[in-house]
Amino acid sequence: MEHKIAAYLGFCKRAGKLALGVNAVAATRGRVYLLVADPSASPNTKKEIEKFAVRFSCPVVWAEGLETLVHKTACKLAAVREEHLAAAIVRQMQA
Repeated sequence: MEHKIAAYLGFCKRAGKLALGVNAVAATRGRVYLLVADPSASPNTKKEIEKFAVRFSCPVVWAEGLETLVHKTACKLAAVREEHLAAAIVRQMQA
């Protein structure tokens, strides 16, 4: 399961449809279809993530080890800006 999610996030990254980090997500303009967050984030970061979910009207998926999935150290949040890949990630998380 994690391999497929890492692959989908990699596709988003190569397509330029992935914002990595809280600051990058805060600066994102346009539509965000999914927020992928790491449960090890601090309480204040978790509050920010919930605010982003309301702001972008999108679901939040909590994925353990997000920094290894996106190959970026200390990454606690990723915003997927591609609708079909976001749907595929949600399906993998539910399976």
